[in-house]
Amino acid sequence: MNTIRHAAALIVLASPAVLAAQVPQAQASTAIPGWRWTMDSVNKTVNAVRAGRDLQPRTWPGGKKVAVLLSFDADNETVTLRFGETSIGALSQGEYGARAGLGRVLRLLDSRKIPASFFIPSVSLELHPEMIGQIKASGRHEFGIHGWIHEMNVTLPDSVERALLTRALADVTRLTGTKPTGYRAPSWNFSPNTLNIIRDLGFRYESSLMADDRPYELLQRGQPTGMVEIPVEWILDDAPLFSPTGNNYNPPRDVAQVWIDEFDKAYEEGTMFVLTMHPHIVGHRSRIVALELLLNHIRAKGGNNVWYATHGEAAEYVRAQANLGEPVKRTTP
Repeated sequence: MNTIRHAAALIVLASPAVLAAQVPQAQASTAIPGWRWTMDSVNKTVNAVRAGRDLQPRTWPGGKKVAVLLSFDADNETVTLRFGETSIGALSQGEYGARAGLGRVLRLLDSRKIPASFFIPSVSLELHPEMIGQIKASGRHEFGIHGWIHEMNVTLPDSVERALLTRALADVTRLTGTKPTGYRAPSWNFSPNTLNIIRDLGFRYESSLMADDRPYELLQRGQPTGMVEIPVEWILDDAPLFSPTGNNYNPPRDVAQVWIDEFDKAYEEGTMFVLTMHPHIVGHRSRIVALELLLNHIRAKGGNNVWYATHGEAAEYVRAQANLGEPVKRTTP
């Protein structure tokens, strides 16, 4: 079988849920094309949720030069279940995250006393309550909300999205004993209602959007929200770079170099390095090497000039440094 046919065969055989979890998703649309819009329509669309104040501090705690924020989306089986699929093979790939990947990740982090943020769908936590004690054991890590079953927000009406997120927040609070302050949208999909919902539920920071490398305040329809955004990027996500479909796979040492280059620029600029990973992806034996190489490089280059923090710690620090105040209560429908 030639290379092209072999790659095609792999794509056909792979579960749609697995493929969807690995790459940014294009959203089907029946909308009127932009070239037919008025400028009023353009402004209304882009101003619905937009980057506001730059919250980059003059310095990080202790005079550190750069902030390194590591996060792990512990999706496990929910990347399959969210589509209503029952593929045993795909479910087993997700189960690997809780059974093997998470332990490997935690051992690496804890051996270096590095804190991290764990954004978890509450269904994933219900299926694997053993993760709670493992994550809490060091006293350094943070729990964040990542939907109920990793649902696709953009496909849901407001009432359903709100009910699922309300349930997720209650479940994770009950299971972990702590109410999370941070939200990350499943697949980084923001619906037109998402910001309203997370503001109403009292979240203090959000980490799904991509308008900057630095922290910033979210604006809603041009108005400040007091919500801190810790921005993300697909380059700084293990899923698309480790896509196992045919010729798309990137060797872990190549992925490590992408992350190292991103860190070097963040260090040069004195900003943030925010990395998103998944225990069921980066937790595999050959892939954890990429994270090890990155951490070795950070230690060699940054030394004592690196501030490792959870997303929540970073959000509260930049909030205080910028005199941002508390999140603004939403008063309009």
